[in-house]
Amino acid sequence: MIEYAKEPFTDKESLGVLNKYVRDWFTKNFDGLTPPQRYSFKLISEGRNTLVTAPTGSGKTMSAFLSIISRLFDYSLEGKLENRVYCIYVSPLRALNNDIHRNLARPLEEVYDAIKKDRGIEIIKHNIRQVTIGVRTGDTTQKERQQMLAKPPNILVTTPESLAILLNSQKFVEHLKTVEFLVLDEVHELANNKRGVHLSLSVERLANLANGRFARVGLGATLYPLDEAAKYLAGYNGKEPNDCMIVDASWSKKLDVKVISPVKDLIYAKEGEIEDELYKRINGIIKESKTTLIFTNTRSGTERVVFNLKKRFGYGEDIAAHHGSLSRESRLEVEEMLKKGSIKCAVSSTSLELGVDIGSIENVVQLGSPKSVTRAVQRIGRAGHSYKSTAKGEMIVLNRDDLVECTVMLDAALKRHLDSFTVPQNALDVLAQHIVGMALAKRWDVDEAYSVVKGSYAYHNLQKQDFVALLNYLAGNYVGLESRRVYGKIWYDEKENAFGKRGKFTKVIYMLNLGTIPDEVAVNVVLEGTKRWIGNIEEEFLMRLKPGDIFTLGGKLYKFEYAKAMKCYVTQAQASSPTIPPWFSEQLPLSFELATRIGEFRAEFGKVMNSYLGRRKTAYGRTSRMPKEISDYLGKFPVDENSKTAIFSYFAEQLLYAKALPSIEMLLIESTADPATEKHYLIFHSLFGRRVNDALSRAFAMEIGELLNEDIGIMINDNGFMLVSDESLHIDSKIMQEAINDLSSGNLASDMRKNIRNTELMKRIFRHVAGRSFMILRNYKGWRIGVGRQQTNSQLVFKAAEEMDPNFPLIKEAYREILNEKMDLPRAEQVLAMLKDGKMRWEIIETPLPSPFAHSLITFGRADVVLMKERGRYLQYLHKQVMKKIGGKAR
Repeated sequence: MIEYAKEPFTDKESLGVLNKYVRDWFTKNFDGLTPPQRYSFKLISEGRNTLVTAPTGSGKTMSAFLSIISRLFDYSLEGKLENRVYCIYVSPLRALNNDIHRNLARPLEEVYDAIKKDRGIEIIKHNIRQVTIGVRTGDTTQKERQQMLAKPPNILVTTPESLAILLNSQKFVEHLKTVEFLVLDEVHELANNKRGVHLSLSVERLANLANGRFARVGLGATLYPLDEAAKYLAGYNGKEPNDCMIVDASWSKKLDVKVISPVKDLIYAKEGEIEDELYKRINGIIKESKTTLIFTNTRSGTERVVFNLKKRFGYGEDIAAHHGSLSRESRLEVEEMLKKGSIKCAVSSTSLELGVDIGSIENVVQLGSPKSVTRAVQRIGRAGHSYKSTAKGEMIVLNRDDLVECTVMLDAALKRHLDSFTVPQNALDVLAQHIVGMALAKRWDVDEAYSVVKGSYAYHNLQKQDFVALLNYLAGNYVGLESRRVYGKIWYDEKENAFGKRGKFTKVIYMLNLGTIPDEVAVNVVLEGTKRWIGNIEEEFLMRLKPGDIFTLGGKLYKFEYAKAMKCYVTQAQASSPTIPPWFSEQLPLSFELATRIGEFRAEFGKVMNSYLGRRKTAYGRTSRMPKEISDYLGKFPVDENSKTAIFSYFAEQLLYAKALPSIEMLLIESTADPATEKHYLIFHSLFGRRVNDALSRAFAMEIGELLNEDIGIMINDNGFMLVSDESLHIDSKIMQEAINDLSSGNLASDMRKNIRNTELMKRIFRHVAGRSFMILRNYKGWRIGVGRQQTNSQLVFKAAEEMDPNFPLIKEAYREILNEKMDLPRAEQVLAMLKDGKMRWEIIETPLPSPFAHSLITFGRADVVLMKERGRYLQYLHKQVMKKIGGKAR
């Protein structure tokens, strides 16, 4: 049963569960209990599964560990502390592991020193031993591993991958059989991806090994829904989740946040003015603050900000970049300088988001939208090191869509609304990997193993037939795969209902290929028909390309034709603008919940604006003064005056030009043309986020293309998608209703599988799936297999598997990952159902030129550093045409 801890325990009750020495140490070093500690000390001391959610600086580490440390010192004082593992701590970050080791080593040493001082010679007589802690990750040396095997630490700090390895370590696994506590940190970072799914199976295997005796403790700063996180942590027992107590101290830290527009006019600012004002504003914040942490959304953006701050204001080593492309040593150096307060500012893409200890940050600056309320709270929450501090943050925006997005985002944060996460369900590639690991450990009864797997929330509804299909694949029972060098890793006896390990190299294959993070390298771009190398793109970017897509590289335009292994073949593009920006793969997708809230804001503010526009007596112009009723309404949101003016103008121009405002209540479909390319567009103003729009755009392109008998191209972003044609692209209400009805008929998933079957997305995702499930190998007998060879091998085995069984478990998994994780098909189907049932209206309009809300999508492909000036000029041109039509002045 999942329960919320309602009333905190008294300080006397909380501290009373600690032994004398641990309690004395705590009261000497801390002023008092923090909100989560008033619940967790007692709950964890009782051995209860406990999920603790609280902001950075709220004492989460001590919330989880102090009762555990107290228990271990109890054993020590009784002379019963042994050389074995009592507690396992798992986090997704090695750097966080090192922090935990450092932060716990001090209380362990100081408590033991107090015991020695008090007990003297008795510590030898009564075998009162020091409680030990050790770190086991991929960085641990062979010598350290041998020492750990001979004398295991009482508290083991590790990563998901290292835990999986230890479960198959014949000798070390003996030290894990009597574990009493498991602590999972950064649950929000783990639970929503396959790495977390992999960990959940390791936890259930550990529970089986230890007869389920240990208490599970989960930690996270931004978790929603908490019930989902608790189920992930506690696991399942049959059809019901195991018991878990939820300690919700998420909002114990206050927020002081604001959206800032660096200029009064984001459309007509002079060339370079927005950039100049942006850096002046950032410099002012840095000067006023002791330490500042700046988040961009891309690695290239991080480097650009650091370069400009140093060039413009003469900063030296007191400003530094921190992102995943830098070496581990460089990142650690920046983290250490932040802790010591020896630099004024660090600029990061996403790498400083999580709970690595970086000391006291006074101010957080977010450039552009982080695309999620949860991510915004996580980043801004890095400011203010104690739970009594106020987390101060500014979001600086450079375009009107980001402005509206960030306004609604920070309003949601202040109202304590977070985006939800989902745990991937029934990932068959991860399960295949664990089945091999289980087989290495012992001979299994199939039903027993199936029961262990279903103990994980990620597999609690796994179908037995899928489990058996994986056993057959791993046992080599699919005839035809051996010709592609896919051999059995286990044996499976259907009559005996049992399976076990097979072959002397299976353990080597398992240990060298374990994990869920795929190998990815840069892809060479080659001009088709020549051997001329043009440059490189990221593989994640290649996944998003469709034949005919146009992108920039080295300042020139190229059209994607096809890819083979790790080469992308292109031709020189004749079109005047790209269809996809080169940073598209780096850009975080807008969360569905935030998109929905923006849609609600549009509907509500649209009514306020319509009321004003219906009563106005003078013509609207860019210099029109914002009426008091509008200013008062926008004053409820955390925005500056420039932002209020820009939002007012944006909505006024959309309503006056298009006479319609897309929102959560109405899907606007706009038939228009782009004067720059002479292409005809059908723009769906579908504000549902990129993942939902990816699915919707493909669905409508398939359906409308078939109804009109035309080849239709697609462009998408978070705010909508465009169907593109060289011919006139017009649809009427009858065609639109027919498309909605057909797409809502229940066959969409099947149609989508056909649509993505031959895409680069499918080819690359299948390679990842095949690698996780040992269908292809990344490492064989110590030899690394190149990504190009892996890609070729995966395509060969895909064809062989598909010929044998189109529903082969790993093909099924590749489709599931694409449709449910890369895209969001379930929510796309939800939107279609709303359109069919009339819960969401739709309206088709025709415009001579794109309406204001369409401008960001029309110019999306130009959102590149090289083309940014051109994009700005084109936005101004479109805007002037809009203002002419509505009878207003452009400036």
